[in-house]
Amino acid sequence: MIPNGGRGVAPADTVTLAGGTVVVALDPPELVRADVVIAGGRIAAVGTAPPGPVRRDCSGTLIIPGNVCAHHHLYSALARGMPYELETPTSFLQILQRVWWRLDRALDEPAIRLSALRGGLDAVLAGTTTIVDHHASPNAIDGSLDIVAAALEELGLRSVLCYEVTDRDGPWRAAAGIAENMRFLRAARPLARGMMGAHASFTLSDETLAGCVEGAVGGGVGLHIHVAEDAADERDALARSGMRVVQRLAAAGALTGPSLLAHCVHVDQAEMAVIGAAGATVVTNPRSNMNNAVGHSPLAEDGRRSALGTDGIDGDMFTESQAGFFRAREADLSASPDWPLSRLAESARFAGLAYGEPLLGTLAAGAPADITVLEYPAPTPLTAANLAGHWVFGLSPRQVRDVYVGGELVVADRRSTRVDESKLAAETAAGAWRLWDRLQATAAHAFEPKGDDNR
Repeated sequence: MIPNGGRGVAPADTVTLAGGTVVVALDPPELVRADVVIAGGRIAAVGTAPPGPVRRDCSGTLIIPGNVCAHHHLYSALARGMPYELETPTSFLQILQRVWWRLDRALDEPAIRLSALRGGLDAVLAGTTTIVDHHASPNAIDGSLDIVAAALEELGLRSVLCYEVTDRDGPWRAAAGIAENMRFLRAARPLARGMMGAHASFTLSDETLAGCVEGAVGGGVGLHIHVAEDAADERDALARSGMRVVQRLAAAGALTGPSLLAHCVHVDQAEMAVIGAAGATVVTNPRSNMNNAVGHSPLAEDGRRSALGTDGIDGDMFTESQAGFFRAREADLSASPDWPLSRLAESARFAGLAYGEPLLGTLAAGAPADITVLEYPAPTPLTAANLAGHWVFGLSPRQVRDVYVGGELVVADRRSTRVDESKLAAETAAGAWRLWDRLQATAAHAFEPKGDDNR
């Protein structure tokens, strides 16, 4: 049964999560055994709470800040298991041409909504409370961000959204993408914020890149863009401008403190220095990078504003953070288990910047009450000093019992309080077949970057 008629469990005046082990902060780790008092959508206190009318027993649980996915593509949620009949891709560019740039052109408004609902539900059930999404639907641009925002709000999730501006589908679609971002930035929503989005340097003309920068500056936000995910991006930038990707973006004014740079796999030392000087946030996406065989970001082990995303794989930040650690460990045995904690803390810092909430990602007094409760009966002592070891080797999305966003219980006892999960599963299955039928009628994309004769 769905509580409150499917509209979620509204926040009480005061709720106490009683008797858990509380992770107050991830970086540096801070852990106490205490009650968490929620009032007015925020953490009112962490300590010993007096008796109150609303208490939720959290004895034996681990209470952590809700996870943040700093780079997602929710539109890929209905791609799981989709048919594929073209020649197998042998390069990253061919993966885009034959898979993702076909899928995004097949999206219509119902598919956008179902993708956001399904992807958002998977994320919140895995303990993710904020999604930073990078959306693309070239044949359904206008209003697409409203559809994504509404779907995530239906689930009770926070989001930071943008539309992926690109020239690969023609100049008028590039202009429409900029306009969609600007329109969304002007709208006020309690659980959604906006950015200016752009695909990648290799699909952006100088004019379109300048338009994105102008929009970001005018909207007071950063640019969310893929950077050097594949070496083709660097070859294109050199052929197009005589500069590498990061230098081209910097020269255009695209690198600022609020900017979000996804991947940065093929950046060199000079580019890393430019990113550091700009104060932009890099998002590493380990499972996606491994899946696409594009390499490993040299910034993945750099703790300076290095966040963590899934790049559309799913919304499970426990699995992503563990995969990232093991990938780092494979490359360097000195890699510390603290890796996931610092990356997730940086993801939350970025989301907090978007919301004007510097305490987002902590359970300190005054922080937004974005909380995940895990049923984790620790088999060994659990302390601040060894939290990272428990995180890497013990935690799992299967342990997520409850999730609060802004003090509202949006997942209770492993079930959404906001939507009928069985009904949504049937709806998304039917929607997936419709999307796949359109996909089969969509040809591989013809766009190719400049200077790329080494595919």
